[in-house]
Amino acid sequence: MNNEEHYEDSLHENTDNQETQENASETITKVTGMYKEWFLDYASYVILERAVPAIEDGFKPVQRRIMHSMKELDDGRYNKVANVVGHTMQYHPHGDASIGDAMVQMGQKELLIDTQGNWGNILTGDGAAAPRYIEARLSKFALEVLYSPKITSWQLSYDGRKNEPINLPVKFPLLLAQGAEGIAVGLSTKLLPHNFNELIDASVKHLKGKPFTIYPDFPTKGIADVSAYNDGMRGGRVRVRAKIAQLDKTTLLISEIPFSTNTTSLIESIIKANEKGKIKIKKIEDNTAAEVEILILLPPGVSADKTIDALYAFTNCEVSIAPLGCVIENNKPVFIGVSDILRRSTERTVELLRQELEIELHELQEQWHFLSLERIFIEKRIYHDIEEEETWEGVIKAIDEGLKPYITHLKRPVTEEDIVRLTEIRIKKISKYDLGKAQQKLEALEGDIAQVKHHLAHIIDFAIDYFIKLKEKYGKGRERQTELRNFDTIEATKVVLRNTKLYVNRAEGFIGTSLRKDEYVADCSDIDDIIVFMRSGEMVVTKVDDKKFVGKDIIHVAVFNKGDNRTTYNLIYRDGKSGTSYIKRFNVSSITRDRIYDLTQGKKGSQILYFSANPNGEAEVVSIFLRNLTNIRKLKFDIDFSEINIKSRSAKGNQVTKYPIKKIELKEKGISTLKPRKIWFDDAVNRLNVDGRGELLGEFKPEDKLLIITQSGKIKTIMPELTTHFDEDMIVLEKWIPEKPISAIYYEGEKGRYFVKRFVIENENKEEIFISEHPHTRLEIVSTDYIPRAEVIFAKVKGVQKEDLEINIEEFISVKGIKALGNQLTADKVKHINLLEPIPYEPPQPEAEEQPEIENGQLGFELE
Repeated sequence: MNNEEHYEDSLHENTDNQETQENASETITKVTGMYKEWFLDYASYVILERAVPAIEDGFKPVQRRIMHSMKELDDGRYNKVANVVGHTMQYHPHGDASIGDAMVQMGQKELLIDTQGNWGNILTGDGAAAPRYIEARLSKFALEVLYSPKITSWQLSYDGRKNEPINLPVKFPLLLAQGAEGIAVGLSTKLLPHNFNELIDASVKHLKGKPFTIYPDFPTKGIADVSAYNDGMRGGRVRVRAKIAQLDKTTLLISEIPFSTNTTSLIESIIKANEKGKIKIKKIEDNTAAEVEILILLPPGVSADKTIDALYAFTNCEVSIAPLGCVIENNKPVFIGVSDILRRSTERTVELLRQELEIELHELQEQWHFLSLERIFIEKRIYHDIEEEETWEGVIKAIDEGLKPYITHLKRPVTEEDIVRLTEIRIKKISKYDLGKAQQKLEALEGDIAQVKHHLAHIIDFAIDYFIKLKEKYGKGRERQTELRNFDTIEATKVVLRNTKLYVNRAEGFIGTSLRKDEYVADCSDIDDIIVFMRSGEMVVTKVDDKKFVGKDIIHVAVFNKGDNRTTYNLIYRDGKSGTSYIKRFNVSSITRDRIYDLTQGKKGSQILYFSANPNGEAEVVSIFLRNLTNIRKLKFDIDFSEINIKSRSAKGNQVTKYPIKKIELKEKGISTLKPRKIWFDDAVNRLNVDGRGELLGEFKPEDKLLIITQSGKIKTIMPELTTHFDEDMIVLEKWIPEKPISAIYYEGEKGRYFVKRFVIENENKEEIFISEHPHTRLEIVSTDYIPRAEVIFAKVKGVQKEDLEINIEEFISVKGIKALGNQLTADKVKHINLLEPIPYEPPQPEAEEQPEIENGQLGFELE
């Protein structure tokens, strides 16, 4: 039931009660129609006059009135904002607070308003000072692109005392540059800000008939993923992240923040995530001033890489913004994309420029016309013809008759208004009239007229030049601030801090975080899923809880990782109906939560006899002991799980034996049966992946590591974890081959010379710096080739140019320690050092190594 029907019913009910009590009939006037009209009027007013900007100039009414008032007050000096607000109230029928707030928001965008005083800080969320303390004036850009009274359409203000513009003749895609946000009745708008220079470039491309694409650019900077921007229309999404860097092992620096947040709200979200146990931090320091500087101090032993991902997953360090392009066009709300807004703005700019040129042409032609008449009037001494005339009509007629023989070359007929203007020429001007100067003025006007006509004939080229000049004049310092990058989706369960412990009561079938007296399983978080296997052959995945019953006689419980295709479960079970035993191997990568899965054939009495969970696909060898029956000759035999193919969890499995099994024992620990994992590096997101994106780094076994070298001379090896973050000055990332030497040429700051060194990593678990820490020391080139070559180009000294030097680094220096200074390259002044193609080399093939033993969780049962 809607409000209207509810109101009618209650009205009738009240009327019936009144008639029953008073036995009197009354005439009831229904107000539903009035209610309908009033609400529609109110909704229309809010949409059209308050919340949604116009597509023509990009302004909401209050913004347009502020800009009009500032133009009326403009004398080149600053005005108190309180004065501007008061002046705007002549046009805007609302309170001073709404005007002041709108003006502050426009001033903070630093485009149309030149501000002075404390206008607040968009980074920290601090508000502006009171309007009486801050000042403003129109920016030069605003004066150039916003105003042109001769082509402006006007209307009466709300009280009929003043004229105000219907729309300002804005010759720039202002709506997209500033962005807009508003909530009306029944609809809203959210247009994101875009880059000044990119909008001009897009306008030029549109005028040239070329395709273009524009993306948001935020004043708070940050990093944005615009892959789902959808042209700024409904259904689109923009993910924006803070820029987070690792200063050292225990310190993170946030230097840029997402749009729609500030440092205060960002820090509050981090503190809340810490209190809820999603992340673990020691301290937050906010040193923000002109630039954002938030320091996050981590406790010892907390991973900085994982914390960065957790900050994106659980705090406002990553926000998702839903754009919604809604504008007013012809007094109606229209949903539109940013590309269409730019096209219409650009085409409107062309039309406004055309109107301005047409007005300028008309004015130039009028000037030329009157100067020509003035020349005839003075040169032919027509002013003598009026000396005998006694009436005004006679004067007009005499001048008209005197002009007729000489006006054949004029562009239009002579009017009475022209003749009246001739009579107003002073005697002093007639007496000092210079025919030469008059001719020069006419010729100059003819040149201006020809130029304006040329512009009109080539209006598109004129508009392109106009946009290019705007960029040259005002584009400096307005370069893109927000970095565009594709994001990997961070799975919260992989980065959440596991701040609680999981326990199990195997016999009773309970799991949970509150069972502290029972068996400890693993650390977990409150958003983890738990996988549980029962001896009956049932499996279930469920959400972690304080205490939860999952099924009696639990044989295995662990934190479940969705999409895990490497953890392999090895299983031997007895079928409850036939008594036959079967063996199977399977993965569990996706499931329906809280659904019971039967890993046997589902027969009553089925039972798991042997179970192991293997994180890297290990396959062990087990010994099978059969019961001592008279008709069985062989009571013991071995089974190798590596001979069993990995299939789905619902597979029946291979038959082991039809005889009763007494017990199963582990004979030999298994090695991985999975192929080495291929890992790629995607430089678009600076992350590792196994999905084939970016550059292939190689195939990695469990013991393989990555080699990382930075421009600052730091070197380290790490395990190839997909959650790793990489420094921006990283110059080498590859699979580490321990015996392969690293070659480097560097400038030693203290000695003022270039040195060459070769070394291998001696401590693979430690980050080291292999050049000196002198402030003038710098790394020139580094190579991981077996036999690298380099070219040294010398600087000219006193007019003498030394011949370039080519060196084989392997011959130049032998492999030494990582801390060794190395051999001096040259004592001469060097201009450039270039790395050349290495000498081909085929390294010896290493002998096959025995796989190390890998611990796995085997569980066997001796049967009664």
